[in-house]
Amino acid sequence: MTASPAAVLPPLSLVLGGARSGKSRLAEGLVTASRRPRLYIATAEAWDDEMRARIGQHRTDRGPDWQTIEAPHDLPAALAMAGADSVVLLDCATLWLTNRLLAEADLAAETTALLAALAACPAPVVVVSNELGWSIVPENALARRFRDAQGRLNQQLAGQAGLVVAVIAGLPLVLKGQMP
Repeated sequence: MTASPAAVLPPLSLVLGGARSGKSRLAEGLVTASRRPRLYIATAEAWDDEMRARIGQHRTDRGPDWQTIEAPHDLPAALAMAGADSVVLLDCATLWLTNRLLAEADLAAETTALLAALAACPAPVVVVSNELGWSIVPENALARRFRDAQGRLNQQLAGQAGLVVAVIAGLPLVLKGQMP
């Protein structure tokens, strides 16, 4: 029996979905199938026990064969650490955007820098992001600002990506490109 060939990813892939949709699991599968050394860029910050448990579960689910970089704020620096022989999973753009919004950063400038870093990254990158636009209109200005910024970020990521996949109830729906 011969081994299946390694999956070839485009320079940028975007995996979108709602909470607990299966988007991270699909993204991890794409990265693992590439058979390259795996770099996980984590944007979450553990502010409470529940979030620490979530992060711990993600680490356990991934297993030991991943190098992890904690980068809740400076994604361009983290992406610059990727080697050309590796593959990167950035999980997730939504938490990074939250971190930058709460830090009162210039979101337009931050997004421009992120998109440039993604384009310059020598390794293929799979970005996980939440799709928030299908919900009700938030009741407060900060939540509406965040929802709108997330929608704009997802559009810009999708515009640059060679592969865009929406995950709904654990099922992938290819929106752009072809699954490897």
